[in-house]
Amino acid sequence: MIQRTLYVLAVPDLERSGNFYQQALGFTVHEIGDPGWRMFVRDECRIMIGECPDAIPASDLGDHSYFGYFVVDDVDSDYDRAVAQGAEIIKPLRDEPWGMREFGLRTIDGHRIMMGKDLDD
Repeated sequence: MIQRTLYVLAVPDLERSGNFYQQALGFTVHEIGDPGWRMFVRDECRIMIGECPDAIPASDLGDHSYFGYFVVDDVDSDYDRAVAQGAEIIKPLRDEPWGMREFGLRTIDGHRIMMGKDLDD
């Protein structure tokens, strides 16, 4: 049984990434005892972010820059917040035939995230 999931990402600048995740996505940023790492938390989602200024930028990874699909209870509000904060929207908000209302965005570091809500809810 998988009890929980945590994402682990490399970013070039923890401060810049933390600001993006707080403002555009509604996460809180927590210190975890190592100056090169932070934990981004929103509800049951946890993302461990490590500062790796020399790592390959996520934007150079093409389709491999996708790292998560977050199922949320109010995708319209998440979309509105992301747009208001200037996040790069890579897929506009829309209802899909597979039963999700979803949109896609690219983080300030080039990682891609999909956010959606089940249309049956």
